[in-house]
Amino acid sequence: MKLVGGSASVALASTIADELSVDRVDVAFERHPRGFPDGERYVRLMGPVADDHVVLVQTTHPDSMIVELLLLADAIRDAGARHLTAVVPYYGYGRQDKRFLDGEAVSAKTIAKHIAVDADELLTATIHNPDSLATFPLPSGEVSGIPALARHLKGIGVDMLLAPDDNAVRFVKEASTITGLPFDSLSKERIDSYTVRIEPKTLKVKGKSVAIVDDVISTGGTIATAAKELRKQGARHVVAACVHGLFVGQAEANLKACDDVIATDTVESKHTKVSVAPEFAAAIRALR
Repeated sequence: MKLVGGSASVALASTIADELSVDRVDVAFERHPRGFPDGERYVRLMGPVADDHVVLVQTTHPDSMIVELLLLADAIRDAGARHLTAVVPYYGYGRQDKRFLDGEAVSAKTIAKHIAVDADELLTATIHNPDSLATFPLPSGEVSGIPALARHLKGIGVDMLLAPDDNAVRFVKEASTITGLPFDSLSKERIDSYTVRIEPKTLKVKGKSVAIVDDVISTGGTIATAAKELRKQGARHVVAACVHGLFVGQAEANLKACDDVIATDTVESKHTKVSVAPEFAAAIRALR
C-alpha cells in the first residue's frame, strides 16, 4: 500500500501514512514544465505505484481541489495501480444531496460519479447526510470525525456540550458518549445565508465552560449566535468545535464571540488542532 496526498491534504496524508506504516508518494503540483500561466492544476507523481494499492487523500474544497483529485486519480491509474481508495476528508458539494427544485444537479452524487471513474471505493468524514452515500456509484463509507474532537475536548476542562441546532444533535450525542459530558441543544431559524435566529430556551450553563459542537463551520453565523446566547445565560468560557473548518466570509469576525476555536485536519486552517488520521487509518485497515 502507498499513500498519495493532494495539495489540500498533504499533512493529513502524511499522518495517515505514519499511522499505517506505509510509504507516501510525493507529488509535484502546479509547476507545469511548459509554464502555462492560466491557473490550471498540474500534478505529477514522483514515485512508482504500479501494482500497488494506492490511497489517495484529497479534500474537495475549494473547487480547484476537485480537479486536482480527478487528475491525481487518473495519473495513479495510468501509472498501473491495481487498486485505488479515494479518501475525501471533507466532501465538498456534499450538502446538495437531493433535488429540491426541478432542474437542479444533485452535486453530492455528481462528484461521486466522477470519482468512481478511477476509484474502487470512497471514504469520507462526517458527511452532511450519511444516507446519500447509498446513492453513490461506488462503495462508499463514512468515518466519524467526532472522536478526534472528543479526545481534545475531554482534556481541556469543558463542563458541557451544546448542539447549536437540531442538525447537530447527532454529533453532540456522539461526543457526549465519548467524553461522558452532559449536553443540551438549541433550535434555530435561518433567516438567510448569513443570519440565524435562536429560539428562546433556558440552559444550565451559568459559570460553566461550554463547547459548541457541529460538523461544519462555514461563515460562523450559527456558532456566533449560539455563543452570544451562552454568554447571556452566564457561561464563563465558550469553545467552538467542528470537524470541518471552512471559515469563509466573515467567519473570523463572527468567531470572536468564542474563547477558542477547534477544527480537525479534514480542512487545514489556523484552527486545526486535532487529527482524524487514526480514524481513517482504522477504516483503511478494514479494507485490506
